[in-house]
Amino acid sequence: MNTNINNLPEFLDVTDLQNIANQFFKALPENFPKEFSLDPTKHPKAQGLAEQVLENMDTSVITMPLVNPSLGTHTPPSLGGLGASSSAVLPNTGSGTDATSLNLPLSTNPLYTSGVPNSLAGSGASPSYLSPRNNFNSEKPETSFQDDNVGVSKQQLPISGHQPTHLPYLDFQLDELADFLNIDNVLSHIKTVENTPQLPSFQESSSPNGFYFLENSAYNQKIEYTSFGNLGELVRKDFPILNEQVNGKRLVWFDNAATTQKPQLVIDRLSYFYQHENSNIHRAAHELAGRATDAYESAREKVRAFLGAKSVNEIIFVRGATEAINLVAQSWGTQNLQSGDEIIVSQLEHHANIVPWKRLADQKGLVLKVIPVNNDGELLLDEYAKLLSPKTKLVAVTQVSNALGTITPVQQIVAMAHAAGAKALVDGAQSVSHMTVNVQAIGADFFVFSGHKVFGPTGIGVLYGKEEILNATEPWQGGGNMIQDVTFEHIKYHNAPNRFEAGTGNIADAVGLGAAIDYVTKIGMEVIGQYEHGLLEYATNLLRPIDGVRLIGTAKHKASVLSFTLKGYTNDEVGKALNQEGIAVRTGHHCAQPILRRLGVETTVRPSLAFYNTCEDVDRFIAVIQHLSRQKR
Repeated sequence: MNTNINNLPEFLDVTDLQNIANQFFKALPENFPKEFSLDPTKHPKAQGLAEQVLENMDTSVITMPLVNPSLGTHTPPSLGGLGASSSAVLPNTGSGTDATSLNLPLSTNPLYTSGVPNSLAGSGASPSYLSPRNNFNSEKPETSFQDDNVGVSKQQLPISGHQPTHLPYLDFQLDELADFLNIDNVLSHIKTVENTPQLPSFQESSSPNGFYFLENSAYNQKIEYTSFGNLGELVRKDFPILNEQVNGKRLVWFDNAATTQKPQLVIDRLSYFYQHENSNIHRAAHELAGRATDAYESAREKVRAFLGAKSVNEIIFVRGATEAINLVAQSWGTQNLQSGDEIIVSQLEHHANIVPWKRLADQKGLVLKVIPVNNDGELLLDEYAKLLSPKTKLVAVTQVSNALGTITPVQQIVAMAHAAGAKALVDGAQSVSHMTVNVQAIGADFFVFSGHKVFGPTGIGVLYGKEEILNATEPWQGGGNMIQDVTFEHIKYHNAPNRFEAGTGNIADAVGLGAAIDYVTKIGMEVIGQYEHGLLEYATNLLRPIDGVRLIGTAKHKASVLSFTLKGYTNDEVGKALNQEGIAVRTGHHCAQPILRRLGVETTVRPSLAFYNTCEDVDRFIAVIQHLSRQKR
């Protein structure tokens, strides 16, 4: 194709490009970053947009754009699965593979894929009145307002007889790891599985709100990573806090085991809820109640799919993993455990999976037994088998240790518990952000996690429980929303999940958790796990040889946690030295004193990695530890 002086096709002049850009601007929210210029030679993003349009249209006619007009009224989605923000296209690798040649949409968000359903909101009855909780159908939400969290096609995670209990081991040397994690390689390893479709048509909604929507989902392409480049460089653009300066240095967030940072998609979703949907749920006939109910119950469905649960009735929203474990202890445990019964936990547990059981044991005369670990921080399953007996009623274990990163064989642990006639609870607070989880494959009776550990808001978490167990369990708290009928003589409770969600829940943050799940699912948990494991191997191989460093927790199968001590320094001194360079790590006992004491320490320095971290982040961290080692007292 012949090009003009601006490196554009001959039939497209600057005026045409300006028209396209102007129409693009009109489709953006007022607060959307407008980084374009009328001069395309200075802003290749605008040129890239034009080229992408041209690739999918009759070049003899310049028509409008690729941009979804709904962006003018909805929260701007990011480029989601590829980790690039809405205001930026993927960087050109120099090898001819960039965002334009991939035909990636400006909105890869799958939420804009269907029309607006008919309303029940104006009929004088609330959605929960006309459609009781247990019959809620998130595919057919009962409101006229287009909710960004409704209408997504749901795909249940596959259920197999085998669920991997560890991330794939990458047998790389340091130089190979560096190459593996290099930003210059990533786009050459990305391919679109489906053929690029023609531009979908746009249609104005008949809704009085005047919203627009896509008629089809032609741009919901699946992206397959055949190998992995520097995912961290791509996705960090989506996390605004990672642009913070600490002591004049760009922030490196290595405190992910304590809490993860939030992508703009989640921040925007929370803001959108409070601007357009804020209401209590289930109990009103007005429009906002319908919007809020749809958003909340859609988030429940997203969690169900994320965990591979059978039914949304098995998903209970709580404040976090800690509250979820306490709920099981104070409801199922109080109801089903008797003096002399035994509970088994492991030495790896966070205090949240020890204290509730110890308190219950003290209250009811139960026996608490502990699965020991070896010197690498791995569970000794032979010793676990010896602890099991007919008196064992519950086994409660973590899937990933927050202090060491050890990945435990939860499928085997659960199967052994069930063979002994016991129930099993798995603490997934540290696993859901690193690996695919399928509760049916694991077989656990209960599974818990916290939203803030998986890039969602704080103050929201999930208890999964098998439906038949939940419905046979007395509720922990009483109040509104969890009852079918109340008199002064009799109370009839709802079935799960409502029976365990008394009062007004954390509606907005549940919706935010749904957005976080959308985000990581779009990237792919397998992709995240592979990348993080490569980064962990890279960091471990650099940290281990440093004089004075002692790694705490050296299990063969680990998630991305690097606990260590440095001879000659207190852990707080190491943490402060890292903070001076803008690097955030956790120091202390990490609410896991038993396992640290088993390994001979009271506290450690704990860097913990996420998929938005990079080799550059690791190099900055290693440089500080090397400097301290050379200056050791």
